[in-house]
Amino acid sequence: MGKSASVVVIGAGPAGLAAAYELTKQGAGAVVLEKDSVVGGLSRTVEYKGFRCDIGGHRFFTKISYVDGLWHEIMGQSFLRRPRLSRIYYRGKFYNYPLNVGNALKNLGPLKSLAVFGSLIRSKLLPYRPETSFTHWVSNRFGRRLFNMFFRTYTEKVWGISCDRLSADWAAQRIKNLSLTKAVLRAMGIGGKKAIASLIDEFNYPALGPGQLYETMADRAKAAGAELHLNSPVTRIEHDGRKVTAVCTGDGQARRFEVGRAAFSSMPLDELVLSLTPPPPAEVVEAARGLHYRSILTVNLLLNQAQLVPDNWIYIHDPHVVAGRMQLYKNWSPQMVPDAAQSVIGMEYFCTEGDELWTSPAERLVETATADLRRIGIADPDAVFDSFVVRYPKAYPVYDEGYAERLATIRAFLAGLANLYPVGRYGQFRYNNMDHSILTAHFSVRKLNGEDIDPWSVNTEAEYHEEKDKAE
Repeated sequence: MGKSASVVVIGAGPAGLAAAYELTKQGAGAVVLEKDSVVGGLSRTVEYKGFRCDIGGHRFFTKISYVDGLWHEIMGQSFLRRPRLSRIYYRGKFYNYPLNVGNALKNLGPLKSLAVFGSLIRSKLLPYRPETSFTHWVSNRFGRRLFNMFFRTYTEKVWGISCDRLSADWAAQRIKNLSLTKAVLRAMGIGGKKAIASLIDEFNYPALGPGQLYETMADRAKAAGAELHLNSPVTRIEHDGRKVTAVCTGDGQARRFEVGRAAFSSMPLDELVLSLTPPPPAEVVEAARGLHYRSILTVNLLLNQAQLVPDNWIYIHDPHVVAGRMQLYKNWSPQMVPDAAQSVIGMEYFCTEGDELWTSPAERLVETATADLRRIGIADPDAVFDSFVVRYPKAYPVYDEGYAERLATIRAFLAGLANLYPVGRYGQFRYNNMDHSILTAHFSVRKLNGEDIDPWSVNTEAEYHEEKDKAE
């Protein structure tokens, strides 16, 4: 026997929970189906022996008033206001992000700075045309030398493919006008007095990590009438060609939920398409199978060392270090560790399900992380007394060659299912931030209520997320 639900929400990450929370506040029924045993998705907090860790680090900063109000409504006074510091580690040196004059001169030196400037001039005289790849986009704006020094290694660690195969869309969305080039030119006295864009220097953060916020949101949604089913992976989504009629789970106790008003989906877009019954046309299935993701695993090292460096996180652009980034969770919140005399470092490795990193046993990953820590030199590896590994599949949608065409094919088909609302990073196959994911859910609820609004119009490129507002 099936169970009727006004709205079925697939996934209990930021977008799915935001949709359920808003719907229940409006008095609408909502059933949330989550494949994992906890809520929060990629924004969960993992606890181990009193130590708390993110999966990737999640700042609560937004220029969207609705989302900011929602976060504060949920957390109240439990938000901490935290200072932001992030740096780049490259060939044994730390570069402030964004660079400042003294730091750039000291690390690059005048000769390299001049070489960077010469490369930039050449890129302006002989730009890549057409501009299709990440390599083209960055080189045209910052010069090939700076691209090779600072962009190539880290980007290829993250995405696992050559920068020549990564779409220019990725660079246009994420890099914007925060450039090392401008800092180096200013360090050389070139570029005038106009200030370069700067990043936010503070952000909000739940005392017990991002999972605290989403766990609280889930509890409030349940108190308002929402049903939350954990360990309930969706395996089948039935439709009649015009709308979704039922959502089925395959969790050992298979259940069928008949859809009333709508279905909100924050499950990965390829899995959504492949779960549809009857199946979509062959070209839509092929497009879904052509979407690619990168996964992340974090090797969390527990240390008997009270003070490390002040950074929240460090980007690792050095090709001799396997890790792509490190998180220093105690600097996010002192309550992320059980003892003030201890620290925890999250060494992050970007990988693909099934590859050598993903399938490595925990012992080998800890050895790699400890060796990386020794190379970087911010902590004593002998102070590590315990560790744990967290693996998260399909963390990042990949903007590779042809992804835009595949996405357009899928969207055209899904538009025919009038009551289906893909939301969030995975539902819309967009590498966006938490606030934009939540906004897609908010727009979808408004559309469900009759407003003429497009949930796909949430534009992560309209204004750079982290750039600080400033007076002209």
